[in-house]
Amino acid sequence: MKPLLIFSLTFFLNAIAFSQTVKPTYDSSLAKTLGGDEYGMKKYVLVMLKTGSFSTDNNALTDSLFMGHMENINRLVEAGKLIVAGPIVKNDKTYRGIFILDAKTFDEANGYLAKDPAIQQKLLEPELYLWYGSAALPTYLETHKKIEKVQH
Repeated sequence: MKPLLIFSLTFFLNAIAFSQTVKPTYDSSLAKTLGGDEYGMKKYVLVMLKTGSFSTDNNALTDSLFMGHMENINRLVEAGKLIVAGPIVKNDKTYRGIFILDAKTFDEANGYLAKDPAIQQKLLEPELYLWYGSAALPTYLETHKKIEKVQH
């Protein structure tokens, strides 16, 4: 009887010590609004933009494609679908930039990318990965608008 009591007591104390508790700062309505799971996380699609197979010496065409690329970026930001975007400094892997898209599937993400002229023309080529990150990530864009001195 004594070994069973010791085992039961040990099991009970371990269960208490290792059980998860709800943080006092937890905001369930905000978590729901942002699509966060119990860890405050959600799935996104991470896009690595690489130098594409198309190249040209036509500066007007390149400028036009990149203008369309920026317009697509702005459209996706306004729609709440592009969470992070930015260039990557010159490197030996031909990476040019990243996107983090608020998309659950590659098909959904590819739908957003299909409207980008630089990707259509293969000036840029995307590599897609599922990424699990903070559901609060989209909220940083509002702060960025407040600290961005020059709009591009």
